[in-house]
Amino acid sequence: MMEELSSGSSDYAASTWIAWFLSTKGNEYFCELDEDYILDRFNLTGLNTEVQHYMHALDLITDALDEHLGDEQREQIEAQARILYGLVHARYILTTRGLAKMLEKYKRADFGRCPRVLCSQQPLLPVGLSDLPYQNPVKLYCPRCEDLYSPKSSRHASIDGAFFGTTFPHMLLMVYPHMIPVKTTSLPQTPTSANAPKQAYGGVSADALHQRALALEQQNQLLSPSEDVSSESGANGNTRPFADSAPRPSTAQGAPAVPHVERLIPRIFGFPVETATQSNCTD
Repeated sequence: MMEELSSGSSDYAASTWIAWFLSTKGNEYFCELDEDYILDRFNLTGLNTEVQHYMHALDLITDALDEHLGDEQREQIEAQARILYGLVHARYILTTRGLAKMLEKYKRADFGRCPRVLCSQQPLLPVGLSDLPYQNPVKLYCPRCEDLYSPKSSRHASIDGAFFGTTFPHMLLMVYPHMIPVKTTSLPQTPTSANAPKQAYGGVSADALHQRALALEQQNQLLSPSEDVSSESGANGNTRPFADSAPRPSTAQGAPAVPHVERLIPRIFGFPVETATQSNCTD
């Protein structure tokens, strides 16, 4: 970490700590805090109990830290400055200016897109499961399917969810209701050209399968239950063998003749009910 801070160079020396922090890999979810917001102590109320070396961390964020510090002490202050920036960030993104900055990142899909097909690449919003630090990592909320997802990158998955809070996505959609996506219930249709080949299933085109389905439907309509099944059935309710029935030609064009078969009418057999039981049931 100290090599990152002191390695180089003029780029880091000429920029602020906030600019360096936002340019670090893994911090793409954060937006830039206004300096006047950080310097307003009212906005930092209660954070002195959450962050160690609070004053030194605040001075580091505002580029007012004394340079004459040991490497070990500076590393500790640097770690606490990251936490302090994240906790202030959770408050800042609920303000008007913070919501406007996060809205631009949301439009650019800087937080990723929903993996579900029906969501049609819906951009996601970061959200925390707790407002207290060190509890849960950040999650990604989809406004379309209203579900939570974990970030794909391990760098983003290690960010504390308290740095975004539990109410940020809801506040953003309340302030900008036109950004609420419409719920989808059907798959998006992809445009196909007229000369595109038909999709085949098992070597058979979709048109051929459709024609076969129509032919089978017409054959099923021609088949009707025989009217004299009950008279020709035996004591056990069995009908005549299929071989005795004469085949009936099919009127479907191009379809082979289907043999006519008699359908079995099921019979319900039960136990006799005693007279006393029947009288009790009627009473």
